[in-house]
Amino acid sequence: MPRCTTEAMAHHLEEISGTVAPGAHAVLLLDQAGWHTTKKLPVPDNITLLPLPARSPELNPVENLWQFLRDNWLGNRIFKSYADILDHCCDAWNKLIDQPWRIMSIGLRQWTHGF
Repeated sequence: MPRCTTEAMAHHLEEISGTVAPGAHAVLLLDQAGWHTTKKLPVPDNITLLPLPARSPELNPVENLWQFLRDNWLGNRIFKSYADILDHCCDAWNKLIDQPWRIMSIGLRQWTHGF
């Protein structure tokens, strides 16, 4: 889904919910984007949403993943069309998920190990 909407987020939560082990419960950290915090968002019973404080990208490791994608595969390009943008984004995402060690290193927060 190429758009960030409440409907897309609901679909995403259903996908996550289906992968949670029976009897387990997932806690999902997220920023305070409107589609994450709206009361219209149906949240499955086996998921709890935990919003991060406003204006705190340093607490959200995915921000560094987006920056890595822009720096390495998406930035400084001219796209021919909307479909071209989607194709490049999908290609970049697939390259990234094929490198789990890179995802771990990008998301690592050294300051969390002191507690």
